[in-house]
Order: sequence, then structure tokens, then C-alpha cells
Amino acid sequence: MLQYPPTMPTTYHIVPTEAHNDLVRAAYKHRGYTQAEADDGARFCEMASAHGIRTHNAIKALHLDHLFGSATGGCKPGAEIEVIKKPFAASEAWDGKLKLGQSVAFSAMERCMEMADKYGIGQVSVDNAFHYLWGGGYVMDAAKKGYIAYTNCTSTLGEVVPFGGKFPVLGTNPHSWGLPTQDACGFPIVIDWATSTVAMGRVQQLKREGKPLPPGAAVDAAGKPTTDANEAAWLLPFGAHKGYGLSLLIEVMGGMIGGGLPTLRGGGAHPDIKSKPFPVGEKRTSSFYFQVIHPDAISTGLFSNGRNFNENIKAVIDDILGHGNENCMLPGQPEAQNAAHTAKAGGLLFSTAEVEALNEIADEAGMPRFDAAALGTYDVP
Repeated sequence: MLQYPPTMPTTYHIVPTEAHNDLVRAAYKHRGYTQAEADDGARFCEMASAHGIRTHNAIKALHLDHLFGSATGGCKPGAEIEVIKKPFAASEAWDGKLKLGQSVAFSAMERCMEMADKYGIGQVSVDNAFHYLWGGGYVMDAAKKGYIAYTNCTSTLGEVVPFGGKFPVLGTNPHSWGLPTQDACGFPIVIDWATSTVAMGRVQQLKREGKPLPPGAAVDAAGKPTTDANEAAWLLPFGAHKGYGLSLLIEVMGGMIGGGLPTLRGGGAHPDIKSKPFPVGEKRTSSFYFQVIHPDAISTGLFSNGRNFNENIKAVIDDILGHGNENCMLPGQPEAQNAAHTAKAGGLLFSTAEVEALNEIADEAGMPRFDAAALGTYDVP
């Protein structure tokens, strides 16, 4: 039998949660955001780090804001959302007015839950939006409150080459589902991924850590496949035509909401686009879509053998994970495991390189630096 060496644990520094949140709030306020927006920013970054989402933690959030947000006019601190009047009771369309994406997403999901309580379902679409980062966090939060939740968004830049093509025209266009399965398996099932094989945040993370990309994830500037994170210029859709189709769906749906041309979003990603004057009258913003379903609205109650709602969900999951499939992992399980490590550590977990990146943020915001040597450590198996 082939034997594999045991996986070595990864050692992280423990950053106190409140110190982390104070830093994130200070950074957003330093850039002109309101206290409420800064609170939303800190809430989101804590949620991402607590669940091990290293590609969309405070470092990525504030880096994205610097490149495309408050520093360049792509996001407007203090902006107020406009609700566009519609005749549909369980549906709202918003003009995001370039407000901080995390604030918009938290508000939209809350509004969807309110409508779902009243009508069984609620949806909110948002135009003129700035990227909300980790969609899984918003649907997970709703699922923990007992709802079925979904969101997708057109991402900031067109960085993905379509199946069979050679020029990047699609966003990474993530989509996220959250299901309230915690009573059945201990955590909500959360399906959350970009429609590219990896997100650009993952490329940046692997570049920081000096690690390779998986095959089929990216191409270099000449369009040749590469696993070198330093050479990766553009991304590829997951599952070839399948990921391409799902990304296309989100692009066209975004166009229905009001979104503009994907190659122009964020000012353009490709040098051939960025080198030209931005077309008059075109948009550079993202579009969001949120949906929440109350489970009672779709449940017939006709469960086998007298099982109730939660018992039936557990029976379905147990059946899937039976028959020799006991070692299979459920979507959302890694996040739940990471959250357990965070709770056990008593703080948020960051690598040495990430602590240094947090210190760069601290320097900008005039906050105290973290002394990596003085921070506690925690080993994740």
C-alpha cells in the first residue's frame, strides 16, 4: 500500500479579535468611511478570518478598497442607498450609489430575510455596487438564522478567459448558497466559490506564501498555462464549459440588473482596455443579487416515516455520507472547522506574512503595530 507522510501542522500567530477589529475600523475611518461602514467592514473581516477565508480577509478588503475603491472613486464613503420603486412586494431593486460593498450586502440580506418572513421569499438586486468580497459569509449568516440564502455578484475586474477563448472578459463572478443544516450536521452547508478555478485573491495568497497554483487555474500574459503564481496574468473557468456557462449566467443577469460591459468593470483589467480613454457614458461598477427563502415556504411536510423537517434533512445527509462515503466532506465543513480552531485559539489566526501586511495597514491608519514575536501561536493540523 502506498504510504503518504503525515501532513505537518501550520503555525499561525494569534491576533486578538478586538485589536484586529479596532485596526480595521481605524483603517476604514482613516479613508473617510462612516462609523457604521467601518463597523460593517470590521464585522466582515472578523467573519472571514474566523472562518479561515484567507483570500478575503482584512488585507484583501483594504487592498481592494485602495486599488478600486475610496482611493480611486470606485467606492464612495458615506453614500446612501436608493431603493428604486417597484410594484413587487417581495422584490426590491437598489442603486448602491457606490457604497461600501460589505455594508450594502449586510443590509440587502437583512431586507431579504424581512421579506422572507412576510412573503416566504425575498430578493434584492443592486446596481452601481462595489465588490462585497466573500459572499459565503452573508449566506452563512442567514443560514445560521434559519433561512435558505443565495447571492451572486459580478466581480470588480474581467480577469477570466472564457472557455475556448484567449482574452479575459469575464469576472471571477462568485456565487454562494447557504442552507440551514446546523441541526442536522452541526453547521450550515455553504457552497461558495468563484466561477474561475481559483479567485485572484487565492493567486495573491499563494504568491505571498511562495506556493504554486493548481494546474488549469491560470495563464500567463501570453496565454500559456502556468502554475507559477508570480507569472499568472489571467484566470481560467472551473470545469471548462461548465464554469464558463455559470459565469456567463451571472454576467448576463448582472446586465439585466443594470451592469455595464465586463471588460470595462473596475476601469478594465487588460492593458489593451486600460490604455484607452474610458468610453463616455459606460459604467465600471458591479451588480449584486441576493435571495432568501423561508424553509417553511417550500416545505410540503410530507416526510417519510413520520420524520420532521430537521430529521429528514439529517436522514438525507446521512444517506449521502453513508455507503462508504463517510470520509467525504460537506461544503461549509472546512469553514466550520476553521471557526472551531479560531474559538480554541481565542483570537484570529494569521501567518507571519499576513501580520506584516496588517502592520502596513496599521502604519497607514496610525495604529500600533503587532509584534509577531510577542503574539501567541496556534498550530492548525
